[in-house]
Amino acid sequence: MKTTKLFTLQTQQRCGFRKIAKKVEPKKGVAEEVEQSEILHKKGVAPPPDPPTPHVPTRSFGRLVKPFVFTIGFTGCSFGGAAIWQYESLKSRVQSYFDDVKADWLEKIRPQKQGDLRKQVNQWWNSLSDGQKTVTGIIAANALVFCCWRVPSLQRSMVKYFTSNPSSKALCWPMLLSTFSHYSLFHMAANMYVLWSFSTSIVNMMGKEQFMALYLSAGVISTFVSYVSKTAMGRFGPSLGASGAIMTVLAAVCTKMPEAKLAIIFLPMYTFTAGNALKAIVALDTTGLILGWRFFDHAAHLGGALFGIWYIIYGHELIWKNREPLVKLWHDFRTRGPGTGGNGGNGSI
Repeated sequence: MKTTKLFTLQTQQRCGFRKIAKKVEPKKGVAEEVEQSEILHKKGVAPPPDPPTPHVPTRSFGRLVKPFVFTIGFTGCSFGGAAIWQYESLKSRVQSYFDDVKADWLEKIRPQKQGDLRKQVNQWWNSLSDGQKTVTGIIAANALVFCCWRVPSLQRSMVKYFTSNPSSKALCWPMLLSTFSHYSLFHMAANMYVLWSFSTSIVNMMGKEQFMALYLSAGVISTFVSYVSKTAMGRFGPSLGASGAIMTVLAAVCTKMPEAKLAIIFLPMYTFTAGNALKAIVALDTTGLILGWRFFDHAAHLGGALFGIWYIIYGHELIWKNREPLVKLWHDFRTRGPGTGGNGGNGSI
């Protein structure tokens, strides 16, 4: 396993405002106020209303019903879609084999070009592991969202849909979109480095289809845990970043391979087991949640880590190994029409 540094991965946006010096106005006497109110009454003018009080979010757990339903529904759709994706991948494997044979034959008879950029890109791509190829799309999506944060005209939409906040009007889709959102370059680089480092191990364990379902579901589930924590403590604020989902990946690998050796990137001489690293992470985030540390979203971190542990111990047996009925329904649907026959297959880890 590659050495990696475990960064913590959540930021909050804060806006500062410069205080304006207040003008000192002489206090009005009682007689002057009564006289002014009488003049306004005679003119038929209503007295000015009191200034509105600022809106303060309330601890309403009823607002979490929709996010809870969204979390359950999205998780089910993610694993269901992954099962169908795996079926289609296995079904087309034979055709892909013949396509690869044809491509290799054409490559041999085609004149070779020196310095061909496309060839160099293909060589680099073929040198990647399946896990690295899988997370490349995730990294590209994060980079695109990072660039969108730099467009001034998109700021309002980015804050609304790409940050998660239980007091916001938009509650559900930000639970997923904020998983791909980073405002700081260092924040994104740290998250993507950890994801890249563990990608080979997690995809070898699960396959790319199950991994994608786990990753997307983890982003939503960890955000929901953050919603519950913020609502219970009354500490509302925007959160963003892939840390919850990455904590699930990290916890899953450490639970599956607790004796694997890890090291901090800047201190490679100090190694420790994956099991001990996972215990330290859970302890740190639990402490931060209890003591109310607010620099990181410890609830999202802890929710993601616990989901990864649960999935390896129980979730894989309960969810992924019971996908056969859905795959059979999809197989019957695919073979119902004319000219769409064929037998599907299923794989397991």
